[in-house]
Amino acid sequence: MRIVMLGIDLGKNLCSLAGLDETGAVVLRRRMKRASVLPFTAQLEICTVAMEACCGAHHLGRQLVAQGHVVRLMSPAYVQPYVKAQKNDERDAEAIAEAATRPTMRYVEIKSEAQLEVQSLHRVRGRLVAERTALINQLRALMLERGIAVPQGRCKLARYLPEILADERNGLGPRLRQLIEDIREEWRSIDQRIKGYDDELAEQVRNEDTAKRLISIPGIGVLTATALVAAVGNAQTFSCGRDLAAWLGLVPRQATTGGKPRLLHISKRGNGYLRMLLIHGARTALPGLAKKDTPLGRWVKALLARAHRNVVTVALANKLARIAVLTLSGLSSARISSVRAGDPARPQTAWISRTAWLRI
Repeated sequence: MRIVMLGIDLGKNLCSLAGLDETGAVVLRRRMKRASVLPFTAQLEICTVAMEACCGAHHLGRQLVAQGHVVRLMSPAYVQPYVKAQKNDERDAEAIAEAATRPTMRYVEIKSEAQLEVQSLHRVRGRLVAERTALINQLRALMLERGIAVPQGRCKLARYLPEILADERNGLGPRLRQLIEDIREEWRSIDQRIKGYDDELAEQVRNEDTAKRLISIPGIGVLTATALVAAVGNAQTFSCGRDLAAWLGLVPRQATTGGKPRLLHISKRGNGYLRMLLIHGARTALPGLAKKDTPLGRWVKALLARAHRNVVTVALANKLARIAVLTLSGLSSARISSVRAGDPARPQTAWISRTAWLRI
């Protein structure tokens, strides 16, 4: 029995395996505990192991590569069409193996432990930000119930809160004041933890050459740069900038039929966290870019003249994602800086033609 393709359907405790031979016939079906997968694959001849890019897949993939196997990770959405008839774990493992045999299949690059650590840092920070927002909303609701309204904005609430607590005539009882103080103290604690994570990410940017180049792009800061490096890596998975923009869901959805093209809203596929960071960064950089007489600034001004500002923001985020692919691929920081400043002594044609720049 010669297995050339092994599909693994990962589970929390149990995993299902399906092995294919040279003809594509299923020659192995087995169900085992997750801890038994590596000892089993160590006994097999070198083959291609396919898995869905889900929780634990990158860790197991690195261990399988260390055994000498070729690992292929795929998006679960690309595997689903190959599931036959009724869905179960065995059918899923067979579908994973069959999907990996397709010559046009798109694969996910295995992330290193360092990339996963940075992504974990972003996830924990994002949870703290959500908790802080929930605290602030609860605090506003408690005061509004007593007729106290504070202007919108986290900084304004922090500025007005001491005055509200010092006012003895606003109707706040002693117990409610104590509750507000407890929420305020919890808010401060979360702020300190978030600042600690921000400082850690900033330190990583100072020590990472790729992240340094990324933050030289307008609209990309520490959070976006570290998240891009962690999620994308060296960008070899993407053949061009548009592939990354499409993966992030920053391109329009298509509903073309009968040769009649129809473009809808952005697809919102892929990494929603990165898409959010790029759109927020584009919204921040948009006013400054519109004032500059550079190719990117003129493109922004021309787009603002005929489209809504929110549409221009998403279009700029799309362009920033495409520029980031070039940066992740090894574009020098000097050339990126010349693009940002619009240096006439170093025109864009030094590394990319003007027409291609507008298509990025």
